[in-house]
Formats: sequence, structure tokens, C-alpha cells
Amino acid sequence: MPPQTAARPAPRPLLRQRNLHLLFCVTLTVVMGVSSIAPAFPDIMDALDLSATQVAWLVTAFTLPGVFLAPVLGILADRHGRKRVLVPSLLAFGVFGSLCALADSFALLVGLRFLQGVGAAALGALNVTILSDLYAGNERITAMGYNAGVLSFGTTLFPLLGGGLATLGWHWPFVLPVLALPLALAVLLWLDAPQPRGGAEFMDYMRQAVRRAVEPRALALFASTCMTFMILYGMLVSFLPVYLAQRFGAEAWAIGTIIASASLTTALLAARLGALARAVPLRLLLALAFGLYALSAVLVPLMPGLWWVLLPVLAFGAAQGLNIPTVQAMLADLAPMEQRGAFMALNGTVLRLGQTLGPVVMGGAFVAWGMDGVFWATAALALVAAALVLAAVRGGMGHH
Repeated sequence: MPPQTAARPAPRPLLRQRNLHLLFCVTLTVVMGVSSIAPAFPDIMDALDLSATQVAWLVTAFTLPGVFLAPVLGILADRHGRKRVLVPSLLAFGVFGSLCALADSFALLVGLRFLQGVGAAALGALNVTILSDLYAGNERITAMGYNAGVLSFGTTLFPLLGGGLATLGWHWPFVLPVLALPLALAVLLWLDAPQPRGGAEFMDYMRQAVRRAVEPRALALFASTCMTFMILYGMLVSFLPVYLAQRFGAEAWAIGTIIASASLTTALLAARLGALARAVPLRLLLALAFGLYALSAVLVPLMPGLWWVLLPVLAFGAAQGLNIPTVQAMLADLAPMEQRGAFMALNGTVLRLGQTLGPVVMGGAFVAWGMDGVFWATAALALVAAALVLAAVRGGMGHH
């Protein structure tokens, strides 16, 4: 165990620990991949003569490697150590990401984005895995909460930063990934990542990991992750901007401001999660989060004016702040360190499945019942998730 956590008499406060700062930087790197370049899409379309469908490949090419590589890299991190996967991942992210700034054709840009995505594939799961290795009990929940707050900060900061850089030219937002290179060196030199004991035979390791992953509690948590990202990418990312433009004639800046406001309540609640978890069992916090998603979805079409929509969007952000770190902490409890990398990577794959399914499912609801159908379908999905969590997530998952 690292010296910080071993020194029980006077442990250093959580937010002053170097390990945590380094992992927060990894979290910001994860968010940077898409949110910093999205504001440059219109300029990229003009410069390279692309359609909206084509420019979307800059996102797809980046996220695709994670779908099939994340579990493999999670297994490698369990078998050979976290840093042996994390450092090369950061290097690949930094090198191929910043090379995008020099690309002069769309084909080269998409190819480099794919290679950058290979580097990004394990980052989101690995930093949560190392957080779970370093901390236990309420400290772990608090650390996960802070990490979710940092994630929210990144989703607000990087579009602004990317948009600012894009005013200099469409290449400029692609310079940001170069920051991953000094971070890789810092992680190599200073991150105290506990080493899993990879002693078990590979087939034994796989059998144990699969057995734990198909337990009802684990399946319920994986399903809740999938539904969370269906709700996020279905309602908030895909259909809310269209709804605001059609119903209220909202301009891009206003839509961006309203959606970004969710990050405020996400960060506030996530930072208080450790204190909340001492008072309320985790599964109830999770059920409450899905209740807030449902409330948010039902309220949006009832709002009388554009800026009133801030209220349900802030409720949505609160749900995110309660939900994501809680699920991560509960999953970390279910897997021993030797299998945790694979477990968290599997959750990352399920997350990407939710991102992919959300717009498709809500698109179906839109075709069948119009825009109101999207909000009602979101509320129904959230209530199903709440019921699932209350029914299946039991036993040792309350207070620590």
C-alpha cells in the first residue's frame, strides 16, 4: 500500500494527496478527447468540404477502439500492473492526438483519431480502478465523488478552451492532447499504484472474473450504467438541443449554456457524496438518482420558457453527481483488486453501449410519439432502472 494510506495516525487529507491529483489529470485527459474538438466541427467541415455525417466520424473513430479494447486492456492491467497499461495509453493518446493538428486530409485525420482512441480506450476505466485500489469504504466513495466533479469541470472547460483555440484555426484544438505526454512521465515517476497479485492461472482468473460479473448485483449495476448513458446521450445530448431550438428558437450559445449548467449540480453533489453516503445507503442514493432523471424528463416539456428549462437540467445534473461515482464505488466493492481492472473495463464497455443505444432508442420514441415521447420514454427508462436497483442491489452495499 502507498505511504499515504498506510500512515493511519495522521493521514494526509484526501484532496492533498499526490496520487489523487495525478488521477484527476488522467480524468481530464479522458474528457478532452471529444469535448475539446467538437466546437471546431463547423470549421473542419468548411475547410475539408465535409458533411455533418462525415465529421461525426471524428467522434466515432475515437470511441470505437474502446468498445473492444477496454476489456482486453483491463485484463492486462490486472495481470501485469496498472501503470504498465496506463503510461503507454497516455503516450499513444498524446502522440497521435497532437499529430491530428498536422493532418492535411480527412482520411489521415480519421486514422489518427482511431489511433488516439486506442490510447484513450483504457484511460477512463483504469483511473477509476486505481482509485478503487488506493481507497476503501467511505474514503473510496468520497474520492469517486471528487473524480466525478473533476469530470464535470472538464466537460465544461474543454468546449470553451477548444472553441477559443478554434478561432485561431481548425487545427489548434488538436494541440491540446500534447499535455498527455508530460502527464505520462509524471504518472511513471510519481503515481503509487498498488500492484495486483497476478498469481492465478489465466483461465482461473477469467473464470473467477466471469463468475463475479454475472452475479445479480453486478449485472444490475452494469445495466444501470447502460441505462444512465442511454438517458444522457438519448435525451440530454441528442434531443434536448433540437427541442430547445424548435420550441423556443434557442440559439447555439443558449443551448450550450443550458446543457453545461448540468455540470454545476453534478460537481456540487459529487463532491458531497462521501458525506451523503455516511447518512444514506448507497442503493437508495442510486435509486434517488434515477428518480431525479425521471423528474427532469417529465418537467422539461412543462417549462413555460427557455430559461425555465435550467431547473430540470440542474436536476439532471444532480442525478449524474449521485449516480456515476456511486455505481463505480459499488462495482469496486464487488471485485477484488486482482480482477478489478477487468470489472471496471467491462463497465466502460457497457457505458459505450449505452451511448450508442440512447440516440437510437429515443429516436424510435420520437418517430412513434413525437418529442414528448422522448421525454416520457426517458422517464419510463429511469423508473425501470430505479426499480432494478432497489430489487437487485442488496447485501453489504449500504454503509461502510
